[in-house]
Amino acid sequence: MTPTVKRVTHFNAPVHTRVAIVGGGACGLTAALTLHQLGVDCVVLERDALPTGSTALSSGFVPAAGTQTQQAQGIDDSPAQFAQDIQAKAHGRASAVLVNAYTHAIGPAIDALAQHHGMPWQVLDTFLYPGHRVHRMHAVPEKTGSGLMTRLHSAADAAGVVVLTEAQVCTLYVNHDDQILGVGFLRPDGQLEQLSCDTVLLACNGFGGNADLVKTLLPEMRDALYAGHMGNDGSAIQWGQQLGAHLADLGGYQGHGSWAVPQGALISWALMMEGAIQVNAHGQRFHDETQGYSEAAVHVLAQPGGTAWNVLDDPLLNFAQDFPDFCEAQTAGAVHHCADVAALAAHIGCNAAALKQTLETVRHGVDPVTGRHFKRPLTAPFHAIRVTGALFHTQGGLDINAHCQVLRPDGRPFPNLLAAGGAARGVSGDAVWGYLSGNGLLSAIAGGYIAAHTAANTAHPANNIDPKTTP
Repeated sequence: MTPTVKRVTHFNAPVHTRVAIVGGGACGLTAALTLHQLGVDCVVLERDALPTGSTALSSGFVPAAGTQTQQAQGIDDSPAQFAQDIQAKAHGRASAVLVNAYTHAIGPAIDALAQHHGMPWQVLDTFLYPGHRVHRMHAVPEKTGSGLMTRLHSAADAAGVVVLTEAQVCTLYVNHDDQILGVGFLRPDGQLEQLSCDTVLLACNGFGGNADLVKTLLPEMRDALYAGHMGNDGSAIQWGQQLGAHLADLGGYQGHGSWAVPQGALISWALMMEGAIQVNAHGQRFHDETQGYSEAAVHVLAQPGGTAWNVLDDPLLNFAQDFPDFCEAQTAGAVHHCADVAALAAHIGCNAAALKQTLETVRHGVDPVTGRHFKRPLTAPFHAIRVTGALFHTQGGLDINAHCQVLRPDGRPFPNLLAAGGAARGVSGDAVWGYLSGNGLLSAIAGGYIAAHTAANTAHPANNIDPKTTP
C-alpha cells in the first residue's frame, strides 16, 4: 500500500467526525481521551488488530515535570528545568518552540489522564536516567510499555471513544486549498472505506520500519536491527511530501545499545546507570555508558560483530528484578551466570587477562579513559548479556508549530492538518546523541494532548482552550 494524497473538489463519505486520528498508539489515544474530555467527537483509525505501536515496545516511562504525582512524592521540578535538560542533551539543536510547548503540556496531560481516566502514575525514584537532573519518569504499575498501552486502551473503551482497528489509512482527500476533507482506509477484506472530517491528526509514528527511507535518511543505521513497530512505515512523511509540507530533523532517532540477542528483548539502561558496563569481544570497554542508550547503539554496532556484552554483578541483578521486561529476558535465557573472571572470559570468548584488567579499572572514582564515574567495583559472581545496537524509532518528520499544526516550507500551517508523536519532528535535534531518555513518549503524550486542544479550537476558535492549563 502506497500512502496517497488525492485532490478532490468535493468529498462525500457516509460517516463524518470532527477529528479523524490516524494511529492508536499513546499519541492517538491521548488525543482521543483529551477530545472526549473537551466534548469533541473523534474516530481513531488503527491499522493493527489491537492498538500497540511503538509504545508497547518501549519501557513505558514518560518524563514530565511539575506533575501532581511528583509533588506527592516530594520531587521539586519545573518545565523550565526539563527544557534545559532536553536542550543540554541535544546541544541546543532541538526545536525551541516544541521543547517549550511539550515541557509545559506534559504535566497537565499526565495529570488529566490520572484525574479523568484513572491512570495510576508513579514516579520512578530509585535511579536517574542520563541527562535528567531529577526523578521525572512516570510509569504505570506494570512498568512496561505494553502495560501503559493496555491502560490507555481500557480508558478509551470506558470513555466510549470510537477506535476502529484493522483500519489502515491509505488516502488523504484534499481540496485545492490544502484542506483535508477526509480519509480512506482499507479493511481486512480489502474493502476501501471513507470517513469525512473537519480535522486530521497524524499520530502514526515515524519511518523506522521503511527500509528504503532508513537507507536514504539514516544511512548510519541502514544495517542496524530494527526493534520498533513495523507499522512505522513513513506514511506521514510520504503524505507530507505529496502535500509539499516541510520536513525537519530527519537525522534524529532513538537507538538503543542494549537489545539482547538472540532473544530480541530490551535490557533496561538503568543497569548501566547503576554500575553495569559494556565490553566488546576483546573484553574491553569502549565508551562511557552513562552518556545515553541512544548513542550507545552506534558505539555497540562499531564493535567486532556489531555486538557487546552487558556485565553486571549480584547487587545489580537484584536491582534488575524490579523491571518486568528484564525478568522476561532473563526467563528467555538472556542472562548468563559466571562464577569468576575466568568463566566470564570463557563465555565471552576473550582473553581472561584483558578482561581482568578491564574489570580492575571499574572502581570508585573517575575512569581516566572514558571519563565515567563509578560508584563501586563489580564483584564476582558476574552476569553477562549479549546485546546489539538497534534502531527503535525515528525522531524526525513533519515540521509542526507549538500547536502541532503541520507547516509548509514558508512556515504557514495547513488549514486542518495536525501531526504529533513520531509522525512529526521531535525534541531530540537532528542526531542520535540528542535523544534524552523518554523523548519519544514525551512527544507522543504531550503532542497528542496539544493537538486535541488545537483540533477543538479549529472548529470553535472562540473556546480559546489553553492546553498548558486545562486539566
